[in-house]
Amino acid sequence: MSADRLAKTLAELKTSGWQSRSVKDEVRGNFLRMLHDGEELFPGIVGYDDTVIPEISIALLAGHDMLFLGEKGQAKSRIMRLLVRFLDESLPFLDDPAIPLHDDPFHPITQAGKRLVATCDPADVPIAWWPRAERYAERLAPGTKFADIIGEIDPAKLAAGTSMASEEALHLGLIPRMHRGIFAMNELPELDELVQVGMFNILEERDVQIRGYPVKFDIDVMLLFSANPATYNRSGKVIPQLKDRIGAVVHTHYPRDRELGIRMVEQEAGVDLGGEWPVIMPPFMKEIIEQITIAARKSKFIDQQSGVSARFSIANYETVVASARQRGVRLGEQPAVPRISDLGHIYSSSLGKLELDLMGSHQMSERQVLDAVVAEAIATVFEEYVERHGLDEIAKVFGQGVKIEVGDMVPSAAYEQIVADVPAIWEKAFEVNAAQSPAVRASCVEFVLAGLYATERISRLQSHGRTIYDTGGYR
Repeated sequence: MSADRLAKTLAELKTSGWQSRSVKDEVRGNFLRMLHDGEELFPGIVGYDDTVIPEISIALLAGHDMLFLGEKGQAKSRIMRLLVRFLDESLPFLDDPAIPLHDDPFHPITQAGKRLVATCDPADVPIAWWPRAERYAERLAPGTKFADIIGEIDPAKLAAGTSMASEEALHLGLIPRMHRGIFAMNELPELDELVQVGMFNILEERDVQIRGYPVKFDIDVMLLFSANPATYNRSGKVIPQLKDRIGAVVHTHYPRDRELGIRMVEQEAGVDLGGEWPVIMPPFMKEIIEQITIAARKSKFIDQQSGVSARFSIANYETVVASARQRGVRLGEQPAVPRISDLGHIYSSSLGKLELDLMGSHQMSERQVLDAVVAEAIATVFEEYVERHGLDEIAKVFGQGVKIEVGDMVPSAAYEQIVADVPAIWEKAFEVNAAQSPAVRASCVEFVLAGLYATERISRLQSHGRTIYDTGGYR
């Protein structure tokens, strides 16, 4: 039904052919239609095609409320918000200020809605339309009170003479106000136990009871939750009866391989590599940035129960690009090309995103742990390039017993003095042509030097933002 032809009264709605259906029926119907038409069901979700998405799809078809269980930065909130796309474009409701929620014109659940439909001519009952985007609400569990999401008796209405036993005395919380919509609760284990108890009836019977008074609403709502496994599985954090009432548990995860992680970072990073000051990102720099995250997720020094968010990779990618672009502007180099030395700036985008394992870190600082993780990532990627391309010829260029100074503000032209002769292998070894671009060559030089150092073949001295590599023979 087009916007200019939407029904404005109950009489018009009845003649339009519109039919009531529950939220879960609505979601199921639209999901099946989009599935049949071959539409992309979960746009922007990377790496879940064979794992998470099939579980969500089955849960939607089964009409289940869902819990998304996974560490931070695994797109749990994004997926919950994305489910809104399976709602109708808009939904009719009784448009009367006395009705506290979006009541179904054909099946109202409030006393005010029932009176309106029963006592007025359908031609006089006003109808408005609730947009899809507004039919979703979410709440973060810490600090959430019973009144926030379920409701409370309004003392001001009691003082005005409203009976305590009438629904007019209630101030409704978020869940009742999302009647015919989707409500999500983030970090479920942090929800107060009293509020968890208050959600039993909503999950099982779909009714709301406030302070035991005989005022009930038969709420139609899809409920979604998110939680970290470390806290969700801890005894006493989530009441067993509440767990039992959640229809489906969907386990999320980090990208299964580095290539998927890189795809996700490139999709999510708020970075335009073009523009007046363009940036070329060498493939090995993308691989190192993502490998840093992979190494952090395996590090014994980092609390793995907390997890290492995808935002860690994204923020580091953005930082490295920004550092390269700044160099390009200051030195007048176009295009700018990120180097290993640009990783020296990721402390600002990394520290605070890693939670140390107090038992395993042995009093190491967060900065020291990050340095170890970065060194491991560089070594891993470098050895892959050595194995893939056989960089022996390139390595010989640096085996002349000289000291080489590099840094994020060293002009790219300075690197030409390091390698007067560029071996022919450079044209294919890095997937970017180091033979033609001084800025690309500088990035490749730093990669080789950092790789030789990370694999303990040369020594290094760092001071005041500069790095000096001593290539006086391999160890």
